[in-house]
Amino acid sequence: MSKQISPATPELNRLRAAAGLIPIIEAGLTDSKLTAERAALMASFCEWATEKRFTDPEAIKLAESVDAGLKRIKMCLLLPCETPRV
Repeated sequence: MSKQISPATPELNRLRAAAGLIPIIEAGLTDSKLTAERAALMASFCEWATEKRFTDPEAIKLAESVDAGLKRIKMCLLLPCETPRV
């Protein structure tokens, strides 16, 4: 049984893009390939994408994921990021 994909809307597309940016920003900060200023700019797009209140379950899930990622990124901007230990 395949999973139903919600129809594309501008809001959902922005959330999907923001969710995709989170790991890129985190990796860039960890590897020192992104400056703090560039990471903050990218994170501001992610914040903007989550400003609206959503009713679609997929959008809510994506917004929560982006919010959690933004919290991690903000910690990396305040303190040096370390590669997660496994």
